[in-house]
Formats: sequence, structure tokens, C-alpha cells
Amino acid sequence: MSGSLTRALVAEVRARRGASDPMPPRIVLPPVVAPPARVYAPRRPPLAPGAGSDHTTALLGIGHVGTRYATDVVLQFQAELAVAHEAVAAELTDGWARDHGFLALQTRVADHREFLLRPDLGRRLAAESLERLRAHAPTGVDVQVILADGLSASACMQAGPTLYQAVVDAVRARGLTVGAPVCARFARVWLEDEIGQEVGAKVAMILLGERPGLGTGDGLSAYLVHAPALGKTDGDRNMMSNLHARGTPPEDAAPRLAALAQAMIAQGTSGVGLDLGQVDAVIERGYRAPQVRQRLVERGGGR
Repeated sequence: MSGSLTRALVAEVRARRGASDPMPPRIVLPPVVAPPARVYAPRRPPLAPGAGSDHTTALLGIGHVGTRYATDVVLQFQAELAVAHEAVAAELTDGWARDHGFLALQTRVADHREFLLRPDLGRRLAAESLERLRAHAPTGVDVQVILADGLSASACMQAGPTLYQAVVDAVRARGLTVGAPVCARFARVWLEDEIGQEVGAKVAMILLGERPGLGTGDGLSAYLVHAPALGKTDGDRNMMSNLHARGTPPEDAAPRLAALAQAMIAQGTSGVGLDLGQVDAVIERGYRAPQVRQRLVERGGGR
């Protein structure tokens, strides 16, 4: 009797709690969202051989023959490398600066080998040149422009005078004064600090042969610094490179460099502190037509 009573009590409790139904109500599940359709990027057709080389002078799409380059490519590469070696090995000839109307200066470097091995000596003037600069160069100018050989005396002797004169004309057109024309032998970039400091220039600008690339031994670079003085660092400078006929030609580079110099004087700073947004729009970059790669080795007719 006690067992029946217990079952009766349990059944009554379950009935009160609504759990006596052997089939509880079905739980309504939220709808399952279908997974997104997978999207594959359309496969691009492969570039035609040599398509990229139409827009740059870099070695692109040169092809291969088995596991090696074609003979024509190897010969072209060697010819371009020879141009770079020749540019680095070139030296300013004696009397070149004087014959072209420049005040000839030389750094503390004794010869070309020392110039390549001791960059520090190429950043300071020799004692005789320092005295010559003090004796003949006017002081208190706005911009002191310096032409120098750097790592390509070939570039200095070829396009240097043209770029120098274009820059001087552009600077003067902005109402700024320019220092004496000087040309330095065995020079590095930081030489502009000492020369600019000696003449008391507000801005020093050195135009020198840049480190040659393949087939480009005639390129110049320009470095500008405000309030030049010994101890300036690369963070204090602004520069433009690739200044040559196939890069930025002198007639385009000169007004940009003049605008930079004027902005440095107006803002009282240069390098990372210079607000390029306040520089004249002349330095804004626009579309440039694809460069044409110059072949140094012509293909033969073959048999």
C-alpha cells in the first residue's frame, strides 16, 4: 500500500508541474542561415612576355634559355655593368673646374683609391681649398650651390654644368641670392655642410654624381640642407635623385630644387622637419611617360 501511495503522490506532483505529459512540447529552433556562397577571384590572364619592360628600365621579362639567361641578355647586362664601373672609376680631369668657370676645390682625399675607401675624408675641405673658398667666395648668400664629382665624375662633367646653371637661374628667378660657383673634387654629400657654413649660406645645395646603376652612369643627385653646419645628419636633408635625361631632366629638376630651397628658408628648417605640403606645387608629381631602355648591345643578324 505504501508503494502505491508513493507512486500516487509522485504522479500528483508531476501533474501539478505539468510534466506528466509523456510528449513534451517541441522546442522551436531558430532558422539556420545558409552559408554565404564562396566567391573566387577571376583568374587573370598571364602577362605577355616583356609587357612590364615597356614601363621601366629595370630588367623585366628578359626570358631564359633552359636554366640560363639568353646570350643577348648576358651581353646587355655586362655592357651596363661596364658603364657603372667606368663611371665609378672616372675622375675629374685637372683644370676641368677652372675651364668651366668654377672655383676649384678639393677635399682631404689624396687620390681616387682613398676617395673610395675613406668617405669621411671626402666630407671636409683640404686646407688649401678652405683658404681659397674664404678668399674668393662671397658670404651671407641665400643659397650656395656646389657641383661635385661624387661617385660619378662622368655625370658631373656631362650634365653637371647644365643642371648647375638651370638651378642657379631658377633660384635667382625666385629673388634669392646665389653664392660663388664652386666645384669640388673627391667630394661626398656632407661636404656641403662645411662649404655652406664657411660662406654663411641659408641653404646649401650640392649637385653630385650619384652611385651608378646598371646602364646609368650619368645620373646626378641633389642634396639640400638648411643652415648648413658641421654635424648635420641625413635627417636634416632633402634630396632628389635620378637627375639625367632618361630620369628627371635638368629643366624639370631645377624649378623643383629652387622651390625646395625657398621653402626651407621660409620655414627655417629642412629634412624631416620640412612641411612638403607648404612647398610650391611645382614639385608635385604627375604622370610620367614610360622610360625607354637604351640597348647597349645590338642583336646580330645570325646565321
